[in-house]
Parts: sequence; structure tokens; C-alpha cells
Amino acid sequence: MQPTTQCQPLDCTYCYLPFRKLRHLMPQAVADTVAAAVNVWAAADSRFEVVWHGGEPLAAGRDHLAALMAPFQGAKHTVQTNAVLLDDAWCAFLKERDVGVGISIDGPPSMNTHRVTRAGHPAFRLIMRGVERLRRHGIPYSAIAVVSDPDPASAQEFYDFFVGLGCRSLGVNIEEHEGVNTTAGSPPARATEFWEALTCAWRAHPVLEVREISRVLGFARTVLDGGTAPLPAEQVWDPLPTVAYDGGVVLLSPELAGFHDTRLGDFTTGNVLDTGLAVLLEQAEERTPWLAEFWRGIDACRATCPYVAFCGGAHPANRYFEHDGRMDGTRTRYCTASKIALFEGVTRHADTFAHSH
Repeated sequence: MQPTTQCQPLDCTYCYLPFRKLRHLMPQAVADTVAAAVNVWAAADSRFEVVWHGGEPLAAGRDHLAALMAPFQGAKHTVQTNAVLLDDAWCAFLKERDVGVGISIDGPPSMNTHRVTRAGHPAFRLIMRGVERLRRHGIPYSAIAVVSDPDPASAQEFYDFFVGLGCRSLGVNIEEHEGVNTTAGSPPARATEFWEALTCAWRAHPVLEVREISRVLGFARTVLDGGTAPLPAEQVWDPLPTVAYDGGVVLLSPELAGFHDTRLGDFTTGNVLDTGLAVLLEQAEERTPWLAEFWRGIDACRATCPYVAFCGGAHPANRYFEHDGRMDGTRTRYCTASKIALFEGVTRHADTFAHSH
């Protein structure tokens, strides 16, 4: 759910969002109609989660965010925040409603240089002020970091920083070429070495769950278990619907929200103000013109890529932005740096560790 497009007060250099400087707010009617579907699903599955993301959710204001959350029953709410706007009142708000918190920070100051204010000033001190408030109020939090330069020499410092930060888990995203960010990305060999070094740092002191390392180890366990659980490439597709501020529903890749293509349209499956979310998901195939082209790309991955069992196929947004507006391309720089290099880096460390013992 995108309560607002605004990313106040930051302007990260790698951000993919096209409207991050505009304060579009989600109307109450959008939340009400989404909740009508979600409440049914949440009643059947206590793990159901609504994530407020795709802008800075706290920029919507406490009263408005409270009103948007109010119609949901039984679902766990989570916010992904840059932490800058966190104050005692926001912490009380989050604690009273048992809202999960994810913070976005890229590491120590030397690695956090792309997270800047609208005026171009470093945001590290402002982010850490918010983190300290979470600590003071006893609110647990996870973290997501964007790594613009996957330098293996920095992996130990990077890991140690997040251990010291006190987060429950860490997600690591190598900077991607998508949306309005056209950065080319890092060489594959450098990314592989970074993942290997990060795995080494984690293995020496495994007190923090690193999402990406856990995915590789989970995949390995599935394979060694004789395939009793489906591998990523074999699983039924999860639509992962993102509801934009105006009610438009984008499947699979929230990074496509807000963009328009002369051939593929605005990437939405429909709008919840016109058609209920449950119907949009049930009729996703016929309502989403680009899905057929995307599935052709997935088939091409299965036919050509030895890593597809782990990866499951390149994400739609990465295909679109890296393959000149096509969804049926195969390998992307995202695949190379965040899937293949990850897999090779973790397994390379495992191999080295096994031989040294």
C-alpha cells in the first residue's frame, strides 16, 4: 500500500520512484475497498501482512495513516521508513498499534552517501536519530540496505555496523537500474566477491539474519532434502499486489507503479475504486496485458539459465528497464549481481569453509 508518493525529507540518488517529490495522498476510499478483500484473507491466515511502502509512509501524517489503517481487521501492519521523521509521537503511534517497522539505511556514514536530504546533505545523522528513538521506546525493527558499490573490502564493516545497529534482520539490495535510476551497476566479479566476504563475516558471527544468505541456504536445504518443497522456479506465482496511492494495482514489481508505456500501458491490472481487489487478482491474466510477455521471458530463462531453479526468473521491472521496454528478455544486471553473484558468493564461501575444515 502506497499511502503517499512523497519521500520527505530525503532524495536518495538511486531512488526509482518517479513522483517522490510530490505529495499525492491515498484517498480513504482506496483503503476501505482494499480492506474489504484483505479482511477476508486475514481471517483465514493470521500471518497476513499489509506493508505501507513506496514513498515515505510517515510523510502521510499520523492522522491520515491512522485513518487508512483503521478499516483493516486481523492483518499485521508494517511500515518501511527512512526513519528521519520518527519522533516520540510516531513511536507511540507504532507501539500502540503493534506496527512492524523496517528502516532503510545503507550502512555506516561512508556507505550511506547516496541517502541525502533534498538539499543534498548527508542523512546519516538524521536516520540514526530516528533509530535511537525506536530503541528508546523498545520497538524492534528490521533493516534494508542498498549497496551501490559492492566492495568486498567493506563487507566486514558493513555487517558489523548492522549487528551494532540492533536490527532483527537485514535485507541487502545491490543498486539496480530501474525506474528513474539509470545507474549501470557493478561488475559481476566484484558482486560475487562482496557476497562471499559478507557470508564470511556472517559465518564468523551469525547473530543477524541476512535475508539473501538465508535464501541461498534455504534453497540448498530444499535441494538436499530431495525436493520435498517446491523450488522458486516451481512455485505457484505470487502476484504481490501493490496498491498505488490512487488505487491502481500493479502486480509482481512495485517499481512499475507510476510509469506508462505506449505499448504496455500503465502496467496496472485495474483500479480498486472500479473493481474489487479480489476480482482483480482472480482475473489477473486477462486484465494485465504485459503478463503474457513476461511469462515468455520466464520460459526463456528456464530454457537457457542454469540458475533459474534458485532465481525463479528475472523480475518484470528489471526486464522492462534493462531490455528497452521488453518483458520477455532474460538475464539482467539485477540477476547477475543479486541472484547469480549471490549464489556463487555464498557457495564459494561454503566450499572454502568445507575444505579448510
